[in-house]
Amino acid sequence: MKRLELTKQRLMRDLDAMKAFTATPGEGCTRLPFTKAAQDCASALSSMMVDAGMEVFTDPAGNVFGRIPGKNRELPCVMMGSHFDSVLHGGDYDGIAGVICAIEVARLLLESGDCFERDFVVAAFNDEEGMRFGTGYFGSGAMLGLRDASYCLKYKDMDNVSIYDAMKAVGLDPEHIGEAEWPDGSISCFLELHIEQGPVLDRERIDLGLVDCIAGIKRYVIKIVGRADHAGTTPMDMRLDAVDAASKVICQIADWARESGEGSVATVGVIKVLPGGMNIIAEECEFTVDIRSRNEKILDDISSKLINSVEEETKAMGGNYQIQQKLSVEPVNLCGAMLDTMEASCKKHGYSYRYMPSGAGHDSLEIAPYIPTVMLFVPSLNGRSHCPVEYTDIKYFVKAIQIMKDLAVEQLNKNSEYSITQRALIE
Repeated sequence: MKRLELTKQRLMRDLDAMKAFTATPGEGCTRLPFTKAAQDCASALSSMMVDAGMEVFTDPAGNVFGRIPGKNRELPCVMMGSHFDSVLHGGDYDGIAGVICAIEVARLLLESGDCFERDFVVAAFNDEEGMRFGTGYFGSGAMLGLRDASYCLKYKDMDNVSIYDAMKAVGLDPEHIGEAEWPDGSISCFLELHIEQGPVLDRERIDLGLVDCIAGIKRYVIKIVGRADHAGTTPMDMRLDAVDAASKVICQIADWARESGEGSVATVGVIKVLPGGMNIIAEECEFTVDIRSRNEKILDDISSKLINSVEEETKAMGGNYQIQQKLSVEPVNLCGAMLDTMEASCKKHGYSYRYMPSGAGHDSLEIAPYIPTVMLFVPSLNGRSHCPVEYTDIKYFVKAIQIMKDLAVEQLNKNSEYSITQRALIE
C-alpha cells in the first residue's frame, strides 16, 4: 500500500509540473510542436527521466527517450510512452499523462531491484496531434523511418511556416531526420497508456479499457475557389460563390458517416472564407475534413463521396478546387496476446475492465502496423477531452500503471524475439 501511495504522490507532482508548459496559461494547454512550450516540456521530461535513473537522449525529430538497460542489449527493447504535444487550448492529460505514467513504470522497475532480459525504453513523442501542420504522428513516424526532409518541406502551418523551418528554428536539423529511425527488430513491442477521451468508461463506471482496435483516419484540406463580387448587385444566377458550393458539400459529410455505421465519424473542424466581408461574395472557402472508421472500406467510400461532391458542386458553381490529403492511416487491430495478459492482470488486481475500440488515433495507430502494440485507457470525466476541463482521477492512473507494469515485466523477461514484420503477432 505504501508503494501505491508513493506512486500516487509522484504522479500528482509530475502531472502538475507539466501544466506549466503551455502558451495559453489559464486557457487550457497549448503545446504545439517546435515552440517554446513544447521545447521546455521536452527538456523537463528529459530531466525527469535522468532523475529516475534512465539513460536519456533526444533524437533528430525532437522525440525524447529514456532507457533502462537489460541483461542482453542485443534483444529488442520493450517501449512504453505517448506524446507531449497538445491541441489548441486542450487538456492537461492527453498524451502527456501517458508519458508521465511510463516514467513511473520505469521507476517501479528500477526500484524492484530486478534485472530484466531486455531494455525498457520510455518514449515521449513529438507532434502526435498534427494540430500545427495538419498532419500527425510526426515523432513516432520518424522513429519508424516514415519521415524525411521532403516531408518536412511539404507541410506548413497557418503562418506558412514549414515543418522544415520550424525544426531549424529550435535547433533541429531536418536533413538528418532519417537518423531518428530505429533499426528493424530493435523494438519488441509498444505499450501506450492514454485517457479515453470519450464517455464510455466514465458513464459505465469501469476502471480500465483494453483497446483492441484503433480506427483509421483520413484528413483533407479542401479549397473551393469562385470569384469575389458585390453581395448586393450580383444576381444569384451570375455568382461564383465559393461558400455556397462548399456548404453543399459540407452539409452531407456528417450524414455519410451516420449512414455508414460501425462507429464511423466525420468532422469539418475548420472553415476559412476569403475575403471575409459581410457584403462580399466569397472568392475562396477552405475547410478541413477528418474521417475515422475501424472499417477501411468505409473510409475509402466516404473519401470518394467527398471528392465527387466537391467536383460536382464546384463545376455547377463555375469555379475550381484544390484537395490536399494531409493524412491517411489504415485502421489496425492491437496485439491479442498482450491484451490477454492485461485482462489477466485486471482480474488479479480486482479492477473492472472492458474491451473497446479507439476512435482517436494515438501514436499506437502509426506504430501498430509495424510493431506488436497494445493500449490501455483510463476514464475521462464526463468524456471531456481536447478542452481545458479534461480530467482523470489519479486513482485510475495508479491502477493502469499496475497493469502496465505487469505487462512490461512479462515482456521484458521474454527470451524470444518478436519480428518487426510478423503482422500475425499483432492480429
